[in-house]
Amino acid sequence: MNVKRSVRFYLLLAACLSAMACTGQLFKNYGRINPTSETTRAFESYHVNADFRYYISGSDLYPNALMGLHRDYRLDPETLWKEVAMTPARMKEIVEDMKTKAAEYRLFQYGFEMSDDKGRPIGVWYSILSARTFLRMQENGTVRIDTPELDTYEKIEAERDHDSNN
Repeated sequence: MNVKRSVRFYLLLAACLSAMACTGQLFKNYGRINPTSETTRAFESYHVNADFRYYISGSDLYPNALMGLHRDYRLDPETLWKEVAMTPARMKEIVEDMKTKAAEYRLFQYGFEMSDDKGRPIGVWYSILSARTFLRMQENGTVRIDTPELDTYEKIEAERDHDSNN
């Protein structure tokens, strides 16, 4: 019985969100984060773009996400990102640590291109698929990019423990 209620709830929620999205107001000023193999290769070859400021989210040793934001954009200071002075050696260290952590869970890291609400590229992102976020262009000229949930890997572990106990 609970499954049927959950399905109905999610169908209703999806219908409401779809209707709101059609008005254009729900997702006004939101940019996109799209996967690209080119961005994945750039991160995994430790390419540092001098036009970007780099940030990590989560643990310093095993970040949940690595982001490069074009210097023309300001990151909303209310977010929890930590800026990193990036060099190819530092990029290698971060990327390899992130890949090691993901491999523990049999997951892979992916590169994404971030674009603003007009479709212009503004930066890059590197994380596992479940480390999600959104970006929103704000009226004051800053970009709101929330960090993925800080307990990303703990949630994966809890789900696996739950599945193995059932």
